[in-house]
Amino acid sequence: MAFTNKDVMDLRAKTGVGMMDCKKALTEADGDMEKAVELLREKGMATSAKRAGKIASQGTVEAYNDGKYGVLVEVNCESDFVARGEQFKAFVMDVAKYIASNDVETVEQVSEGMSVALAEAVAKIGEKIAVRRFAKYAVADNKLESYIHMGGKIGVLVEMSANASDELAHDIAMQIAAANPSYVKIAEVPQDEIEKEKEILKAQALNEDKPKPLNIIEKMVEGRINKYYKEVCLLEQPFVKDGDKTIKALLKESGADVTRFTRFVMGEGLEKKEENLADEVQAQISSAKKA
Repeated sequence: MAFTNKDVMDLRAKTGVGMMDCKKALTEADGDMEKAVELLREKGMATSAKRAGKIASQGTVEAYNDGKYGVLVEVNCESDFVARGEQFKAFVMDVAKYIASNDVETVEQVSEGMSVALAEAVAKIGEKIAVRRFAKYAVADNKLESYIHMGGKIGVLVEMSANASDELAHDIAMQIAAANPSYVKIAEVPQDEIEKEKEILKAQALNEDKPKPLNIIEKMVEGRINKYYKEVCLLEQPFVKDGDKTIKALLKESGADVTRFTRFVMGEGLEKKEENLADEVQAQISSAKKA
């Protein structure tokens, strides 16, 4: 029986096993999906199959930085209890190191390359585990800094010019974690985003109680767009340790620059598992009666 790439993707979704292993299993099973699942179970990947329907909405953000390669990665699991465990944290660090030392560009490549380790982690921990996203920086002479806040709830990876001191790099990473900028500087903000923000600000000014001439409204919009830049652009933000100084001024003092950064918040945008205790207990009772 022939099988398609979609069948491979479906098997991966069911089991959490890497693409190559899924393809091999389907080949061995002559395209039979259920038999392929059984084959993967027989090869020690059974727990992955059992956990496939669960929602991995907890987890942690971790960073690895060896000076030449920097990695920021988010790996998800099902419960906060597991996310705080040393076993899970050790696995996440292994993922970060794997990304740093291998030529990978997608989550699929990481999951495939670590398929055996991932299956073993799922079997030991007993929850679905999924590598969600990562950023990888490779630098020659520039400085890399990483920062993890609240035990993995927020993570930052930042690249700066080589002359940045350790203290300055740490302060910048903390600034990014705390103030959540979207861009390094104003020039990076897309023009369509600026125009959209100006339209919103103009509508706000027009809807205020007291009518104003158009030229006054335009001046108000320009003033308010500068406030917007302070929210989204790192260099325009007040320094969290000294509100009288901007990040631009702080960098100017040392002649250092920020090249780029990535900021992850664990679980942002993920579907959360919503079950109250009574429903969960009742579900377990019903399941036991059927067994």
